[in-house]
Amino acid sequence: MIQDPPVPHGYPIERHDRYSPPPRLTELRQRRPMSRMRYIDGHEGWLITNYELARKVLSNPLFSNAPAGMHPVLGNMKATKEQKAAPPGMFLRMDPPDHTRLRRMLTGVFTVRRMNELEPGITEIVRTQLDELERHGPGADLVEHFALPVPSLVICELLGVPYEERASFQVDTAGIFRLDTPQDERLQLMQNIQKFLAGLVDRKRAEPTDDLLSELTRNPDLGRDELTGIAFLLLVAGHETTANMLGLGTLTLLEHPDQLARLRSQPEIIDSAVEELMRFLSIIHIGPARVATADIELGGNLVKEGENVTISLAVANRDPERFDDPEELDLRRRAIGHLAFGHGIHQCLGQQLARIEMRVGWTELFARFPNLRLAVTPDEVPLRTDMAIYGVHHLPVEW
Repeated sequence: MIQDPPVPHGYPIERHDRYSPPPRLTELRQRRPMSRMRYIDGHEGWLITNYELARKVLSNPLFSNAPAGMHPVLGNMKATKEQKAAPPGMFLRMDPPDHTRLRRMLTGVFTVRRMNELEPGITEIVRTQLDELERHGPGADLVEHFALPVPSLVICELLGVPYEERASFQVDTAGIFRLDTPQDERLQLMQNIQKFLAGLVDRKRAEPTDDLLSELTRNPDLGRDELTGIAFLLLVAGHETTANMLGLGTLTLLEHPDQLARLRSQPEIIDSAVEELMRFLSIIHIGPARVATADIELGGNLVKEGENVTISLAVANRDPERFDDPEELDLRRRAIGHLAFGHGIHQCLGQQLARIEMRVGWTELFARFPNLRLAVTPDEVPLRTDMAIYGVHHLPVEW
């Protein structure tokens, strides 16, 4: 197969509007399902912009998620020696059997039934934060008073992390996800959070309470370092992604008044609305990436052992071969099968929890504030184009 020259300068991230993926990625999907891509360190791998090929990569055990063979897609992402191996407990960056062993210990906690049991507590947290938003009055930042604290409170309560200590780990987490953070600084920020959580693990072992982390400390097969790594992964992933969906999703609904009106008049479509917003926004806008552990035929191309494959979930979730009129936001759409939570063995473990937080969050938000609107022009809303997870930095609203 004749290939165009590799996509230069790593992964395209420049956006032309708030909701569409970088146009260069959309152009590539329209031309071919997979393209050669030159990584920032000179490695020549592949870029996937097609839905079906993305699913195949994410479900194929011959594509590794371990960091050892990964090449950086952006200039400041060159891994340090310490980052070339997955830290203990960080099962997201592991392959079977280590991944299987650790994830199995958590699967029972994150079942649909157990997550549904948390809904009354989540509803209480949401209503309390809406009280907080209302107390600050029109012009208040919805991110600061609602979108960020709701998932932070939920995951802190689930894990047993003292919420009053959130300021430190939230600042460090933001630094980890900034695209311009030097890798040595990013590593230090990760170590800060790990040190905090290691101390918490020690406290839970000495005086366990009624929470997930205490429950895990009773498992004799989990050492201190693994417990710390698991806690890190759940804490960081548990608040950062959902917070950005709540913020960006609210902006999206306010800018699509026909869809918001539909949701108000048909509250029973909230579940499909959550799935459609996940598909439409796809806030993980860089990656995921995999490394071929053998020569693999994919889409009529040969991916050689050691070559990296990077997937654009945002563009794959707008593949017209999978979704009709994919550029349109339609809250009635059955967007089941979207890739916003990933696919395969690394699919988001906490996706059911995230769905409940979004379902309850938007339902309660628009019920409390039926006249909710932006307090600034849409162009004045600062977007997280500088972060690995897309969203809004602030969202001033009035009602």
